[in-house]
Amino acid sequence: MADGTLPTASRREVLAGAGLVIGFSIAGKGEAAETGGKLNAYVQVAPDNTVTIAAKNPEIGQGVKTMLPMLIAEELDVDWSAVRTRQADSDPAAYGRQFAGGSMATPLNWDELRRVGAAARVMLVAAAAQGWGVPAGECTTASGVVHHKASGRKATYGSLAAKAAEAPVPDLKTVPLKDAKDYKIIGQPKRQVDTAAIVAGKPLFGIDVTLPGMLYATFEKAPVFGARVASADLAAAKRVKGVTDAFVVEGGESLDGLLPGVAVVATSWWAARKGRDRLAATWADHPTGAQSSAAFEARAVELSTQAPGKTERNDGDVAAALAGAVKTVEAAYAYPFLAHANLEPQNCTARFKDGKLEIWAPTQNPEPGRQLVAKTLGIAPEAITIHLIRCGGGFGRRLSNDYMVEAAWIARQVGAPVKLLWTREDDMRHDYYRPAGWHFLKGGVGASGEIVGWHDHFVSLGQEGAFARSAGMSPTEFPARFLANYRYDSSLIPCGVPTGPLRAPGSNAIAFVVQSFIDELAHAAGADPVAFRLKLLGDKPVVGEGASGYAAGRMAAVVKLVAEKSGWGRKPPKGHGLGVAFHYSHLGYFAEVVEVAVDPGGAIKLVKVWVAADIGRHVINPMGALNQVEGSVLDGLSVALHQKITIENGAAAESNFGDYPLMRIGEAPPIETHFIKSDHSPTGLGEPALPPVLPALCNAIFAATGKRIRRLPIETELLKTA
Repeated sequence: MADGTLPTASRREVLAGAGLVIGFSIAGKGEAAETGGKLNAYVQVAPDNTVTIAAKNPEIGQGVKTMLPMLIAEELDVDWSAVRTRQADSDPAAYGRQFAGGSMATPLNWDELRRVGAAARVMLVAAAAQGWGVPAGECTTASGVVHHKASGRKATYGSLAAKAAEAPVPDLKTVPLKDAKDYKIIGQPKRQVDTAAIVAGKPLFGIDVTLPGMLYATFEKAPVFGARVASADLAAAKRVKGVTDAFVVEGGESLDGLLPGVAVVATSWWAARKGRDRLAATWADHPTGAQSSAAFEARAVELSTQAPGKTERNDGDVAAALAGAVKTVEAAYAYPFLAHANLEPQNCTARFKDGKLEIWAPTQNPEPGRQLVAKTLGIAPEAITIHLIRCGGGFGRRLSNDYMVEAAWIARQVGAPVKLLWTREDDMRHDYYRPAGWHFLKGGVGASGEIVGWHDHFVSLGQEGAFARSAGMSPTEFPARFLANYRYDSSLIPCGVPTGPLRAPGSNAIAFVVQSFIDELAHAAGADPVAFRLKLLGDKPVVGEGASGYAAGRMAAVVKLVAEKSGWGRKPPKGHGLGVAFHYSHLGYFAEVVEVAVDPGGAIKLVKVWVAADIGRHVINPMGALNQVEGSVLDGLSVALHQKITIENGAAAESNFGDYPLMRIGEAPPIETHFIKSDHSPTGLGEPALPPVLPALCNAIFAATGKRIRRLPIETELLKTA
């Protein structure tokens, strides 16, 4: 655009354009009543037959800017080559919930957005039929053209658009949908719509936003989360050339909101950074300043020897079952805090003028951000406009909007548009971390090689009987309900470290523990790890009822498939090992096999990963699906091999990729993915492929070396044999 901002289409621009604009409200239950049926444009058909489709959800690299418009385009019956997409702004009155998280874009929008496309097609057919004086039922569509076979007449959508815009909007619940055999777009591999621009380095991300007269800001906060400012040399910061202002922000005590800090504003980001370096800020003492990872672990070990704080589940008689077991295994598993490590640090651009606030934000969760900003600044939510900007990675970090409220506060203070950009160190040291956790397990196997008892004393973070955010484990977590004797107890450690969801929250840690311990029990029973798991899953298709049911049959199918594809049972070369694991999360059933080679010096080489998945009857965009599976696997391997956040004196010790490394290209193994098409509605893919790869890797290392990994990240020093 002329003012340098990223291109966004306003409602006025869309409605004023030539051709047909179809608007529908598909707000969720409760929201629809509140919004009074207000509409927002999804589909625009231009006279030249170009179709523009709005993508409602934030794009964080998971591909929804491509996938969601594919659903609409399929039922609209247009060629994908004729489709253009645009990112919708945050507008819950029109779109319902707009968020990126929980791998929910597919299950929440599969039916609704196909109906949006189908309704638009019905309106176009109605316009053609009326003009020709024929029944609409005699007309068909293909490639953006309405046909009347009996008379040989046809009309492009573009030529019908103006008239179709006058037609009544059909009931979305009654519009006819295509038979899957007629799909031309769904199920076909499509490149992500932004790929060419990303490769060319074009401005797409929050970090790229510019506005006329825009200033740049940094915001320094205490290393100890939530500590207040004791002193800061504001005058020294203001003496830096280009710095226009520096001021203390009092902030509050909530780790989810605006925290205390010092803002430095300048005509360039580098000047703001140099001004920040001159602050020499000091910080008040804080109650959590003495907390540390080492102290958390020591307390966890102490709690493991005491009575648990709460029994979450207790089936059968675990104590008696373990006492009567042929073999028992005891093991302590631990995993650390993790940072999200988005390649694009947190940032936000804000403009406050005439009592109204406009925000350009790479956020996964815009509406809670709007509410947070409104509450903090004391303005009405209706006075805030949020433009959704592509995120340079999210993984759950951008479900929180602390950076949004910081930018809004600073913009109001200085009275000019402001882009707030965090440093990499800010991003690493002020995250909402994946919580650390400790599991103290006892298991027993019987004479027939089956698990007869399982006890998990889970020591996690939280207080007053409530787990910290993303620190819990469900009482129905596998293998609960699959064992007659199963007990799960919990104890909690108070924690001042902010925590939150990271890709496959909960599951990314729980799968490592559960599937590794199952492997220990399989070896204790002298059983093949695949056969042992299939026996545990049993022959009952579904265990449990309703939404919490576990489709054991679907899981067994992916286990068998991944075993077949990986050549399970073959004898690998010396120093190599195969490991298997499975996990259900985010409605997806995944099983994975990893092959590793471990040399005498303890170095690990990732040879190959096989993935088998069941996400329902349709893989909407196979190219995007492979991207998500492979990215998840590489994320999981990177976590297992390299990553941890260490809390020292109440603060994160790691600060950049030098001490929190990501997997390098040379480490990445080939990944072979297979999908089972089962007769279930399609589900999401951003997260469920990650959890199984961690235990599959650790189980493979055991197969190669005989050494069991019970703590992450993997310490290769322990694998040395020479």
